[in-house]
Amino acid sequence: MNYSQTLDYLFSRLPMYQRVGAAAYKADLRNTIKICEALGNPQKKLQCIHVAGTNGKGSTSHMIAAVLQKAGYKVGLYTSPHLLDFRERVKINGKMIPKEYIIEFVEKHKKEFEYIEPSFFEWTVGLAFDYFSNMEVDVAVIEVGLGGRLDSTNVIDPVVSVITNIGMDHMNLLGDTLQKIAVEKAGIIKARKPVVVSQYQPQISQIFIEKAKELKAPIEIADKNFKVIENKKEGDYLSTTLLDKKTNVTTNYKLDLTGAYQVKNLIGVIEALKIIAGNGFIINEDDIQKGLSSVIKLTGLQGRWQTLSEKPFVICDTGHNEDGIKEILSNLKLYSYKQLHFVLGAVNDKDVSSILKLLPKDAIYYFTKASVPRALPENELKLKAEEMGLKGNSFSTVKEAITAAKEKAKANDLIFIGGSTFVVADVLATT
Repeated sequence: MNYSQTLDYLFSRLPMYQRVGAAAYKADLRNTIKICEALGNPQKKLQCIHVAGTNGKGSTSHMIAAVLQKAGYKVGLYTSPHLLDFRERVKINGKMIPKEYIIEFVEKHKKEFEYIEPSFFEWTVGLAFDYFSNMEVDVAVIEVGLGGRLDSTNVIDPVVSVITNIGMDHMNLLGDTLQKIAVEKAGIIKARKPVVVSQYQPQISQIFIEKAKELKAPIEIADKNFKVIENKKEGDYLSTTLLDKKTNVTTNYKLDLTGAYQVKNLIGVIEALKIIAGNGFIINEDDIQKGLSSVIKLTGLQGRWQTLSEKPFVICDTGHNEDGIKEILSNLKLYSYKQLHFVLGAVNDKDVSSILKLLPKDAIYYFTKASVPRALPENELKLKAEEMGLKGNSFSTVKEAITAAKEKAKANDLIFIGGSTFVVADVLATT
């Protein structure tokens, strides 16, 4: 098979959560364990950093990877979902896995894996571990796909685990309360291995503390250790000044990820880097500064408060659940504009009303549908939005919606595109 045929095989033979949702989710690790055994357990040859959470785990993973790259390490980075190219999921020092490696991997293991009947995600995790091991990376940053306890990535023994924000998302799979979701995320905590929780959340943080105590795992609640002195946009950077309460040292960081919400991720990243540096990795302050100011360039991260054009300002962001949308709305308040235009799409297996009720009623909406089977039809989204007092027209494709928004917007207006990762993927595919 060539590369295109190989991808078609993976997408058609294996259920893919990104496209079909809950039907692709397998709530146990048996298949992953079998795949790893068939590959000679490559994950056991890797030094890993494991990152879970509802929001912020992708940005956190990319920040840590960027700093480690700047420190001179060969860094594997496994993330999901991809936006434009399947190979975005598996990178070494910002470079995507070669097409030839994927072709050879699938061809070599196709027959053996068909007996296991893995999901698309399980197959991809095996591919990442195999690639990182064979390429002899110094360290692999592994982002959890969904949940934690039963996620396919949870077969690694990490140097440190990081848990970012916990919010209401994937409730049909992880539980219908923050506490239930937190229990699933806490499943990545390993015996005697340190864990960083980026954000103290009164209703759930005790769950992580008790789990860590049970497993004798050292735990740090990062935002208890730092105070934000300043957080503002400065040109092309987010300028953040943090006070380390333990050392009483104040440090300014300039991030090329400019969403104001990134300060929450940054605090967890700085805490995790301290632990990583205490485990044999040499990371100096200059590496941290240069890595954090070049995350996009070093790792290829896209879709996080990304400016697509100016006059009018066009911004996209992958935030897609209640907490993510709240952060987006807070960020929009930092901008001056006359009229807000909102290109909005959603998926059909989430409680979209919890998002719609948060959105501003004075914006002009362009309801649309991303090009994946999970997408909520644009007319259904429009009807639900009208019930919440949101007004606008519906468009069958993201491209049509953006074209309409650009035609209507004046130079001093702002167009925001989001509501779903797949809406952002569609807009990036057309720019």
